[in-house]
Amino acid sequence: MEIPISSSQEHMKKVRSITVLVLLAKSTLLCAPPLEPGNEWPSFGADPANSHYSRLAQINKGNVTELQIAWEWKTGDVPMPQYGVAPAAFQATPLMINDVLYLPTPYHRGVALDAKTGREIWSYDPHVYEWGNGLGSDGYGAWSKLRGVAIWTDGKQRRIFLPTRSRLVALDAATGKLIPTFGREGTVDLTEHLIWRADKTTYSNTSPPVVFKNLVIIGSSIPDRIVYPQSPPGDVQAFDVRTGKLVWSFHTIPQTGEFGNDTWEDDSAKKNGHANVWAPMALDEKRGLIYLPVTSPANDYYGGERKGNNLFGDSLVCLDANTGKRKWHFQIVHHDLWDADGVLAVNLLTIHVDGKTIDAAAAVSKTGFTYVFDRVTGEPVWPILERPVPQSDIPGERTSPTQPFPTKPPAFAQQGFTPDDVVDFTPEIKAMALEKIKGYRYGSIFNPPSLQGTLFLPSNAGGANWGGGSIDPEKGMLYVRAENTLKVIKMVNQDDPGGDDPFGFTKFPFKYISPPALTIAGGLPVNKPPYATLTAIDLNRGEISWQIPVGDNLLLKSNPALKGLNLPAAGVIGHAGTLVTAGGLVFLGPGDRKFYALDKDTGKVLWTGDISSPATGTPMTYRTSTGRQYVVIATGSGKDGTSLVAFTLPDK
Repeated sequence: MEIPISSSQEHMKKVRSITVLVLLAKSTLLCAPPLEPGNEWPSFGADPANSHYSRLAQINKGNVTELQIAWEWKTGDVPMPQYGVAPAAFQATPLMINDVLYLPTPYHRGVALDAKTGREIWSYDPHVYEWGNGLGSDGYGAWSKLRGVAIWTDGKQRRIFLPTRSRLVALDAATGKLIPTFGREGTVDLTEHLIWRADKTTYSNTSPPVVFKNLVIIGSSIPDRIVYPQSPPGDVQAFDVRTGKLVWSFHTIPQTGEFGNDTWEDDSAKKNGHANVWAPMALDEKRGLIYLPVTSPANDYYGGERKGNNLFGDSLVCLDANTGKRKWHFQIVHHDLWDADGVLAVNLLTIHVDGKTIDAAAAVSKTGFTYVFDRVTGEPVWPILERPVPQSDIPGERTSPTQPFPTKPPAFAQQGFTPDDVVDFTPEIKAMALEKIKGYRYGSIFNPPSLQGTLFLPSNAGGANWGGGSIDPEKGMLYVRAENTLKVIKMVNQDDPGGDDPFGFTKFPFKYISPPALTIAGGLPVNKPPYATLTAIDLNRGEISWQIPVGDNLLLKSNPALKGLNLPAAGVIGHAGTLVTAGGLVFLGPGDRKFYALDKDTGKVLWTGDISSPATGTPMTYRTSTGRQYVVIATGSGKDGTSLVAFTLPDK
């Protein structure tokens, strides 16, 4: 059919108009001049040093009580029974560049939002839910806990790097489309170059990659239950940001001829997996150094098949980011039998100790210790002593005779458990608690797993967890959340029924069994509160400045056995981290359907804001081109819906 000339001309006008709008949108996303330094949030942790700190002070101690919800964006990720999956907790911390937020959803969709309104600009769906649960450890798919994305630009183009389970994809920041020149049609297979073949359905990532120059550097995350000979290893890999070609790989489980291989006896480095870098990495851009928080090797609780100290498991490892060559390392836990995961996050800052200026790396851990090093040399700022620890009596096991104990700063979580630590709100409650712990082994923090059952505090949940610490670089302060959750580690013979091996992979002589939670009186933990704290640590002095329980523990308030009692503050257990600002504030969402702002100098709660679901992510902040500062937090899980909530001051 012929189109009349007049209609054709009108049609072309419409096409040109649409084209202009698309080009203007791309210009806004890519070519707009950057905002003033400090207004944006270009990295998962605010900056490559992983500070979680903002210089913005429009929102401050004087006006924080006026904060109100500006907008809320719902992810739309919902349970999908046809694939046997449901989204895990929404733990994303967005990036903000040129008034645009970039973030992943629980189902690993990449999304761009208008930072002023929360309006969705584009989304990319990799359909990872079609792979099923991936043998996740929590019923909601451990693979679906993705906390961020990374961004790269050469000034002409901008790419978003999004982990999607066993793949890394490169997206055009303006359109959300795959960049076909990266890898194979925009995708790199992260299992292709591992030291041995890995099952892709059990391989994933929880933290964003790190971009350095023209490299994108990424670790991995494997559910702890995935234990079998040659389960996926924790290789850290660097790819060319333009082509997706592998540039270097660091083996966290050193192979024959590599440094550290001798710490794996009987060729056990050839068959034991994990030792992943699943927590966020930190980068010293100026020096080209990247810091890897390497976690525990498999099996978590029985090490008879991997005798030795097992480098680089549970270690802080510093690499040359250009080459992947090791510069220094420090092993936090030798021959881990507690799922202690070594360090969980690293913060880089400059501190002043005894008149000496030190560029430091501070690493918090599940053990409740903070390990502080000269980030260039790896020398501890304060002595870390090897001290004797209890030994295992499980046949075939050989515990490390000593473990590292920092002399400073003091531990920020309770370490070890004795009958003196049972809950004692009333004599009757104390008697029930003492009865509950009868027959178990207890004592120091490094008391090993046992056949009778060992009480472990902090548990494998921490101490600190993936949220890690945040810092105030002006004052040399570190802020860290901690749990004090008591857990039983009990081992049984492999042939015994039950045990934490639901997939039938484990063939080791002993396996872990999880007894019922140690609670009394309708769910009351047998250990004393607080169950969760926020601690401020002065890294110039190596001392704790303040520590408070944080969050309103509704389980205690609603317990009929405690009615009428004057209960102490207990805190709410949660793993997400904190945000520190030049406005004198620490922001966090403890997990009690409230968002908190605290005085960073004293720990006093200055404001709480109601949110519809428990906060699950680490907050961030930014200021848009309108001049308004926003604070954003991710909330919810597959059970109650997931959304991103932005707070700002009223428009006056």
